[in-house]
Amino acid sequence: MRAVMISLVTLAMAVPVGARDKGKRPQLDLRAAPRVTFSPAVVLLTAELKGGQDLDEYYCPAVEWDWDDGGKSTHEADCDPFETSQAIERRYTAEHAYPQAGTYNVKVTLLRGTKKIAVATTSVNVRAGAGDFSGGGDDSQ
Repeated sequence: MRAVMISLVTLAMAVPVGARDKGKRPQLDLRAAPRVTFSPAVVLLTAELKGGQDLDEYYCPAVEWDWDDGGKSTHEADCDPFETSQAIERRYTAEHAYPQAGTYNVKVTLLRGTKKIAVATTSVNVRAGAGDFSGGGDDSQ
């Protein structure tokens, strides 16, 4: 039994890294730049599908951004039909302006029709800048 387990471990280690992802779903990661800033602020958000296989489910999704300030944005692309040799788009970016201080939990959702296929969140901390008396983004709240 022990020899079989060692052989399985050795076999798993011998498989190339890319082959391990075959058949796996990509994971969505979301980053903000800057993550901490002063108001008024424009923040660049980058959502990226990492790892996994180029599955047709992830081809040409609608991208919904929830800015956590009462606003949402949706982008729906008009794409040609998926071909198995075609790579999926893995990076989506958007900019958003935050005029007032606050901590905002931004969420990006990839949709295929009405089905959520991937979701990621990150937070943006906007501190009160010159002339912003909103009081948000302050640690004393």
